[in-house]
Amino acid sequence: MLAVSTIEELHGRLGQELGVSDWHPVTQQDITLFAEVTHDRQWIHTDVEKAAALGPFGGTIAHGYYTLALAMHLMQQVVSLDGFAMVINYGLNRVRFPAPLPVGDRVRLRLSLERIENRAGGGDVTFLMSFESAGQEKPVCIAESVVRVFDAG
Repeated sequence: MLAVSTIEELHGRLGQELGVSDWHPVTQQDITLFAEVTHDRQWIHTDVEKAAALGPFGGTIAHGYYTLALAMHLMQQVVSLDGFAMVINYGLNRVRFPAPLPVGDRVRLRLSLERIENRAGGGDVTFLMSFESAGQEKPVCIAESVVRVFDAG
């Protein structure tokens, strides 16, 4: 894992791939729990029999937002920003879900450093996140994550 604690260290990595997370299993239990918490109980995610019989993907698939919700968990396996006084999630840019993520598959995150906008005491850092499925070539989610970092001291 890459450990970064200053904006200057980040500038040294600009335009580079920072790494790839471990594989994360996508289980029906997790998808069902996500559906309950978010109140998004669309059958393509929750009804195993109906999705297998009538769905276009041969079974249930993960919610796109489930995949996106894994961002912090997977990102923390690639890069540590613990040396900053504070790191906050500032938002997302250009979120797309180019391919479905089937339940029973695995997903991982490929992370690159795209942009840095300096601010007094820190900056806004834009990471390109590409979520990869073990079962297919096409990414299941691509998004830019913007975090605001505050220098320690």
